Amino acid sequence: MEPKRILVVDDEKNIRLTLTQALESDEWQTDTAVNGEEALQKLQESEFDLMLLDLKMPGIDGMEVLRHVAEDRPDVRVVIITAYGTIESAVEAMKLGAVDYLQKPFVPTDIRELVSRVIARGELKEEQASDYESRLELVKKCINERHFDAAEVHARKAINIDLERPEAHNLLGALFEMRGMRREAHQQYLIAYHRDPSYKPASENLERITRFSPGFAKEGIALWESKEKQEESQDTSSEDEDSPPEEKE
Repeated sequence: MEPKRILVVDDEKNIRLTLTQALESDEWQTDTAVNGEEALQKLQESEFDLMLLDLKMPGIDGMEVLRHVAEDRPDVRVVIITAYGTIESAVEAMKLGAVDYLQKPFVPTDIRELVSRVIARGELKEEQASDYESRLELVKKCINERHFDAAEVHARKAINIDLERPEAHNLLGALFEMRGMRREAHQQYLIAYHRDPSYKPASENLERITRFSPGFAKEGIALWESKEKQEESQDTSSEDEDSPPEEKE
């Protein structure tokens, strides 16, 4: 089997070096681009299975690269590199098929695990999704392929498999918010929060959606739990976890 090809796009040399070193293996071949312009050029010249993409770059930024990928190379899966727990462009990125995030600073094992999961997801068939985790991967696969109706169906099936888990509710809320359905998104975030008050993506989304003005949010959707929030959650008292974030009129 030929190795999978991965393009690392970041204007920081140390980040490119860290990622390529972490991904060195017989299964994967890596190439790098220092900016959006070079990334688009390499995407035209060569075949890639996956791209690790920094959004904050001078010149052609990551979102513009992502738009080109969605239009011209929809077969390439994209993992967004970010230094933050949420990103301002999460709604737009999700519309363009990006639902996976790699947060700085990197841990090599986390890099390899995420890349393995995203690549394996491309081969996942519906009949193989018999448990909650694999059904969640089907949701993300459908988002990667911009099949949003199917993503919603699989999110609901995941919920039916395990009513007590928050992740599928949170993803379903993000799908609703992406479509501008704020009331439905709010409901799913609230359910996710009550399923597990320690699951920070849901509490962050619930708090945010109750305070931004009508229209799409300028603050990012939380699709994963930031490292800072993980540390904060360890210091949060059980009393705080018993009540949901205060909702504002």
